Amino acid sequence: MASLSRIQGQQTLYAWLMLTPLVVLISLFALIPTVQTVWASLLSKGSSRRAPQFVGLENYQDLLADPVFWQVLSNNFWYAVTTIPISMALALLMALWANQSMRLRAVVRSAYFTPTMLPMIAAANLWLFFYTPGLGVLDRMTALFGMESTNWLGQPETALWAVVVVTIWKEAGFFMIFYLAALQAIAPELKDAARLEGASRWQYGRRVLWPLLMPTTLFILINALINSVKLIDHLFILTKGGPNNASKLVLYWIWEMAFAYMDKPSAAVMTVLLVVLLAIVAVLQFRFIERRAHYQ
Repeated sequence: MASLSRIQGQQTLYAWLMLTPLVVLISLFALIPTVQTVWASLLSKGSSRRAPQFVGLENYQDLLADPVFWQVLSNNFWYAVTTIPISMALALLMALWANQSMRLRAVVRSAYFTPTMLPMIAAANLWLFFYTPGLGVLDRMTALFGMESTNWLGQPETALWAVVVVTIWKEAGFFMIFYLAALQAIAPELKDAARLEGASRWQYGRRVLWPLLMPTTLFILINALINSVKLIDHLFILTKGGPNNASKLVLYWIWEMAFAYMDKPSAAVMTVLLVVLLAIVAVLQFRFIERRAHYQ
């Protein structure tokens, strides 16, 4: 009996030793910064002469009363609901085509994946050339039809959608790789069996192919959601959040408050609200979507 207890104690100690590096890393880079951010959101903005004071939820009330907050939140909402479904749909279509037996298939796959390999800053500069009024490719093309020059990045009506186009172009090829890998993992015998049963191409896609792709779709959806709230590189090059906050997104605003305006309490408040919002969305995703993500 004593020997069994000693073995169990050694196994427990061994398990904790194996977990220690992970616990240390999570504590240093996740738990401790989270606690510090929450605490900073409850303090006032300090100065060289005055130390920050505890103000409780006053910073949260001020932020919720700021109209810029709601505008940025609205911008990010429309940015997400536009980029996520379109980029995922394009990724699936490109994967279906790139998975076909055809000549130059490797070239087609490389062409789809090329935007993903470009650095974010390089991609933004490339599209800046497209959007430049009067000299850009888009204005040169529209001029052929007699249309006037358009300042795509300098108008509140078009600035956000111009950034949306860049994001879709950049992310669709990245998501295509996951769909392509999932398609190649599906046994071809399933398609042959569906044909023998008289299933049409649409029925095969809806009843067999799409359910088998659901785990990959859930994975891509989570990544797309994370990407929709962490965009900052493109905005630095293309719009800087303008004009008049028309293209300003959440992460760029957090950076702006923390490092441009040196208002760290407001940045901490926005960070806390963003984390809470992402946590709620993640729970909803795994609660309602994960159940349907596995084909049975």
